[in-house]
Amino acid sequence: MKSLMLAGAMTVAIGTSCFADGLYWVVGNRATSQCEIVTSNPIVTGDIWFEDGPYKSVEDAKLARSTISACPKGDPAADQSQVE
Repeated sequence: MKSLMLAGAMTVAIGTSCFADGLYWVVGNRATSQCEIVTSNPIVTGDIWFEDGPYKSVEDAKLARSTISACPKGDPAADQSQVE
């Protein structure tokens, strides 16, 4: 029974990390006064004052960013270089 529980826990741990690949988050960066799209799960602390996501594609994250009132509108530089 213990080995079955261990196998289940290992499957969940490995599966969770695999599903995190290819996801995108929108984060508000207080230092730059911009909303950025990042590929790692953000920790809301310091200059990061909000996060939204995860999204399955960059296009979904850009659409979400356009609907967040705290994000500045019309920032074409952010569309080209914000995905880290």
